[in-house]
Amino acid sequence: MLRIAMPNKGALSELAAQMMREAGYRGRRDSKELVISDPDQNVELFYLRPRDIAVYVGSGTLDVGITGRDLMLDSGSPATEVLQLGFGSSTFRYAAPVGADQELAGKRIATSFPGLVRNHLASLGLEASVVRLDGAVESAVTLGVADIIADVVETGTTLRNAGLEVFGDPILASEAVLIRPANSPRNPAVDVLVRRLQGVLTARNYVMMDYDIAVQLVEKACELTPGLESPTVSPLHDKGYVAVRAMVPKAQTNTVMDELYELGARAILVTEIAACRI
Repeated sequence: MLRIAMPNKGALSELAAQMMREAGYRGRRDSKELVISDPDQNVELFYLRPRDIAVYVGSGTLDVGITGRDLMLDSGSPATEVLQLGFGSSTFRYAAPVGADQELAGKRIATSFPGLVRNHLASLGLEASVVRLDGAVESAVTLGVADIIADVVETGTTLRNAGLEVFGDPILASEAVLIRPANSPRNPAVDVLVRRLQGVLTARNYVMMDYDIAVQLVEKACELTPGLESPTVSPLHDKGYVAVRAMVPKAQTNTVMDELYELGARAILVTEIAACRI
């Protein structure tokens, strides 16, 4: 039975649960449930603190898990990234008081991700004092605990309200990822999970587009809708026209429809994709 670690709370929790439901797996009905068995899919889901998931997976106690890339790398656990999941995006950066010295060497740096910061400093060949905090990192400078902070930045509003500004290149671009133990042998059950999650990502990012087009315009139309491999082209009762079906990136839907219409396509229809395997 495949043992999957799931975030039990926080920003990743509901989005991870929703993705697993779309992939065909059961979810918990009560936030107090810690373990869910899904015998139909031959999996067990363990709901854990997102920060602990990489530790359990890296040790081989659990087969796979969903957590943030930042949390995985910060843990120092021998886990490896299998698949990017397309949600929970954030950027990890340094910030200092507006107008203050932005040199890192010799400074006190407060963070909730000491492993990430130490590794980044080591990659730069710099030495600094890393102060670990579990929350409210943006207050560390005001309270005299640190000179600089390193924290997750989304809009930057919280930092600006604290009189801080980001500087330097991002330390890390993070998002939710599927992880597994490093150097673990191939597991067919993991392969199935990965295919299902890839199917969810494809269904979320693509739509199916159908349209009718004159035979002489098919090649130009297919340039606009190449599909993932090649579009489907079917003859119609009127020998001068064909029906075309292709997957199109969801973000480009209306632009492609406009271009097809200008080319001469008609009966342009778009449908959502509920599930797929690529």
